[in-house]
Amino acid sequence: SCMDGSNLTRVTEFILLGFQNEKPVNILLFSVFLLMYLTSLVGNTLIILLVCCDRRLHSPMYFFVANLSFLEVAITSTVVPEMLGNTFSLTKAISFVGCLTQSFFYFLLGSTEFFLLAVMSFDRYVAICNPLRYALIMNRQTCAALLLGSYVGAFLSILAPSVLTAPLPFCGPNVVNHFFCDSAPVLKLVCADTSLAELADFASSAVLLLGSLLLTGVSYTCIIITVLRMPSAQGRRKAFSTCASHITVVTLYYGSSIFIYVRPRKGGVMDVNKFATVLNTIVTPMLNPFIYSLRNEKVKGSLRDALAKCPCRLGTTMCQR
Repeated sequence: SCMDGSNLTRVTEFILLGFQNEKPVNILLFSVFLLMYLTSLVGNTLIILLVCCDRRLHSPMYFFVANLSFLEVAITSTVVPEMLGNTFSLTKAISFVGCLTQSFFYFLLGSTEFFLLAVMSFDRYVAICNPLRYALIMNRQTCAALLLGSYVGAFLSILAPSVLTAPLPFCGPNVVNHFFCDSAPVLKLVCADTSLAELADFASSAVLLLGSLLLTGVSYTCIIITVLRMPSAQGRRKAFSTCASHITVVTLYYGSSIFIYVRPRKGGVMDVNKFATVLNTIVTPMLNPFIYSLRNEKVKGSLRDALAKCPCRLGTTMCQR
């Protein structure tokens, strides 16, 4: 196995090429990415704090929104600090185990997010199509089970690609044409047949993305049918407004991820993939708090109250009633 440093493995570290631009461009990119990362951290942490501290937000929908925010913080923190650190680094190196670990957690957390987005669409389906039984169906145990199921499902979906990739021999070159240890550019460096690992990679991506997208699509089809049958225009507007934020996030995530991962032979478009990955790992996590707060009266009300209570002491003191 590669992990225990057998004779086959001569590579002890990888070089992450990143964006390979002139220094002024790198400074600009560094500044923009740092600002976006910090905005994402602050925004998503604020959503988590609001949901934890405000009783008005103690409902299944916001429970899942807070967990989505947690995943956003975790995913960006898996990739972005390393990327920022490498921007001006002379070596741009990451250890072999560090590279595999980063890749594992990136795909575990990212896969969990897709399951969670499907769960959130199911939550909206129950709320709109079965409102009288909503509290009964989406109780605490159900929410906890759906969240746990998202993590277990994600772990199982990335297990085969991870197990097939870890023992492969890397004997140099060790330059990864990306800003993090993504599966496709890492597999290109293997000095053995990677067709089985690539097939497992492609199959798990396709099943995960298209499977969770199908579940989301079925939920929204039922929602649209129910909403169109509503007698009042105001009722229809209200129902659609509770789904608008989720639909926006789903569109951003699935669009970029299907483009990157559900496509055989990904080698030739690595630079395009880099920018699509930036959308996935930096831009969308940064937009998430704005999408959920700016379109949501309850979250805006909660934020106003929190700011009014302690304008100078935002943070944990927000929880003190």
